[in-house]
Amino acid sequence: MRWFAARNHPVVGVDNAPQALQALDDLVATGRARTVLADIENAPWPLLEGGRPRQFGAVVVTHYLWRPLLPVLLASLAPGGVLLYETFAHGNASVGKPSRPDFLLQPQELLQHCRALRVVAFEDGFCENPPRYLQRIAAVNAERLPPDPDGGAAQVPRYLLAA
Repeated sequence: MRWFAARNHPVVGVDNAPQALQALDDLVATGRARTVLADIENAPWPLLEGGRPRQFGAVVVTHYLWRPLLPVLLASLAPGGVLLYETFAHGNASVGKPSRPDFLLQPQELLQHCRALRVVAFEDGFCENPPRYLQRIAAVNAERLPPDPDGGAAQVPRYLLAA
């Protein structure tokens, strides 16, 4: 949230841990962020508009997996919106926590969940420092993006391609 807010993007953070959200009080106080305290595993999704998930230009998820929420997160992507998702994967039990299969993605599972999106990058493997197994994806909701001039898939916005 801090990285996006520092670049003048409006941000909304959702967490069920009050202390995690309190750490962002300075951003909230300056109006650069909004936080929502919510139990997203046992209560309705808190970011709704007209009964549907509110849409954002980007959805960023780190080190979190609750499979029933995946369709809601994908529905929260505006046309042209970017999904950045990183979480633990199969094999992580051999190096630490989380170790329960419920909280570990199976090989290429994140890629399968994002099959309706335009995948820009995907990783599924081991990271050494600290040791962990992860899956990462960067994908775009290509709905209503301009078509490629050569008749291919929708064009990925240029800002995704910049270093």
